[in-house]
Order: sequence, then C-alpha cells, then structure tokens
Amino acid sequence: MKIKRRERDDVIILDFSGEITIGKGDVELRKEISDLVFSEKKKILLNLRKVDFIDSSGIGEIVRSFTTIQKNGGVLKLLHLEAKVRDLFTITRLITVFETFENEKDAVDSFKD
Repeated sequence: MKIKRRERDDVIILDFSGEITIGKGDVELRKEISDLVFSEKKKILLNLRKVDFIDSSGIGEIVRSFTTIQKNGGVLKLLHLEAKVRDLFTITRLITVFETFENEKDAVDSFKD
C-alpha cells in the first residue's frame, strides 16, 4: 500500500492505493496519522478511491485514526469509497459514523462549516 500526502485549502488529503490490511497498510496509516496529530493538523480526508480491499485490521486502524484525531480536536472524513469498501462500511454500520463524500471539492468545502 502507498500513501501520498497533499494539502488543499488547509485540509490534508491522504491518497491511498493498494490494500489496507494487517501488516500491509495498517502500520503505514497509523504512522501517517501520528505524524499529522503531532503536527497539529486538524482537517484530514482519506481518499480511498484506489483501495480495493480492507481487512478487519485496516478497518480497525481507520476507526482508531478517527478517534485519535477527534480526541485531538480534529476531524477525519472519507472520500471515494469504492463499491467493495462501501459495502464493508455499510455491513459494519461504520457508514453511519463517518462522513463520506464522492466529490473532493465538496469534501474539502465541508471542513469550512
């Protein structure tokens, strides 16, 4: 798995590609979120467009990231959930926890509210 970090209107966007699985993405995600929290970045958007698979460890790490960011006064939102990933979030009912978007501009603009 790869993570590319970019910024748009003071929102940090993490572009993921590959799989978020145990030992293959969960550790990278944890490190990236830790770096952002340490840097006091408060607005984070996970772009999952190129993620084709997430296992339970990956889901757990996304949830952990959400709570870590929230505890530090930040907000984490999700962008571009592909069909399999959206189904997983729906089955686990996490779709009701996360704010999700299909359009990057709308997602970035949502942080301004």
